Amino acid sequence: MATPDPVHSNPVRLRVFSLNCWGIRYLSKHCAQRYAMIGDLLAKEQYDVVLLQEVWSEKDFDSLKKRLVCSHPHGHYFKSGVIGSGLAIFSKHRIQDTFCYRYSLNGYPYMIQHGDWFGGKAVGMALLNIGNITAHVYVTHLHAEYSREKDSYLPHRVVQAWELQQFIRYTSAGADVVIAAGDFNMHPMDLGNRLLRTYTDLRDAYVETPSFDGCEDGGTMIADNPNNDMVPSEKGIRIDYILFKGSAKMELHCESMSTTKGSVPNHTFPYSDHEALTVELRLDRVSQDKPQGDGPPGRGSERTAELVDIVTEARTEVKVGLHCAQRMCYTATRTGVMGLALLLLELAIAAVPWLALGTPQPFPSVSFYLLGTLCFAILLTTSLLYVFYSIEIKCLQEAEDQMRLAVGCLQERLRGFPVGTLRSAGVPESQPRAVEPKE
Repeated sequence: MATPDPVHSNPVRLRVFSLNCWGIRYLSKHCAQRYAMIGDLLAKEQYDVVLLQEVWSEKDFDSLKKRLVCSHPHGHYFKSGVIGSGLAIFSKHRIQDTFCYRYSLNGYPYMIQHGDWFGGKAVGMALLNIGNITAHVYVTHLHAEYSREKDSYLPHRVVQAWELQQFIRYTSAGADVVIAAGDFNMHPMDLGNRLLRTYTDLRDAYVETPSFDGCEDGGTMIADNPNNDMVPSEKGIRIDYILFKGSAKMELHCESMSTTKGSVPNHTFPYSDHEALTVELRLDRVSQDKPQGDGPPGRGSERTAELVDIVTEARTEVKVGLHCAQRMCYTATRTGVMGLALLLLELAIAAVPWLALGTPQPFPSVSFYLLGTLCFAILLTTSLLYVFYSIEIKCLQEAEDQMRLAVGCLQERLRGFPVGTLRSAGVPESQPRAVEPKE
């Protein structure tokens, strides 16, 4: 393993803050007051990097920006979707560049009560120069999980996790430091979480830290929070994360992590329905005169075998979503054809008085026009649904094709390992580790 460079023996420390602000204007409780509390906290604590989610109003972002002009002079709001992505970053260090990628799948527009589709869920990237260190910082918010038992959005969230890991891998190649944070809406061992962490080698601050001060089991949505009435467990759930990794030039260590614990001193309500996360990272520059090791023998084969299993599992889940989307598209098409047939029948009936002069209209005019309006509404609605489901099918097919190619490449790489490392990883020599899902 590389050693700290004695020329740069003084480590750099970086404090990172992440919070889902629950900032839905006119709907979230005590929204304006809570933003004021969040602004006071950020100005007081002087974090290096602040990553926020669910800042749905640009007016609220501008208000925070004015409040933090002295402590965090650099900020950016990532715009996406109908009402914005809700993602924002504030930094002590200059933001050199930004980029926002909107996920290809994000729920359904007719599920208005959930609203995820209108939010335009995305991942925002900011490139920071911390002295002579290049840091790529990512903030994201994935689709919510409204039912653990019947999660109809799971294929969408898996595709989002797949696109997130691709985005991080392909945009962080030249970074010394990579930090990703946000509301992932996934439990630690959920499929999308395993896919993200294993593919990118990002490390979970909660797992890595030697010092933790916060809720039990690192929970970020807890029952003790009065703003939260959706927690299924008394201990709460952990769905908000700060992930990080270094590079060949820089080693990262998480020295401490803390979370808020529901209540806020001198206030009758907390900052949000989520708990805020704070980590302190130590950055050590490493010497380049020693070759970089590849880790313990067999580690590469173990990681590749694990990736084969995870991507195969993700591909299976995407195919389940694909079959569901195809079925819904067929239903919309069939209903639309019925609506079109009824509309044509009405037009034919309406043409009778024109073709046979003096023939009275066989139906009352009010009922006739109401039925025609209903048929047109059905035809229009099913046409829009057909377009939406067609787009969903294409996105799921593209993700499934990418995963199929990835599994093939990983299996080829796995066959290239020596027999001893394959056996130590528990992979049979004569066959791939995972079987592709049936078409």
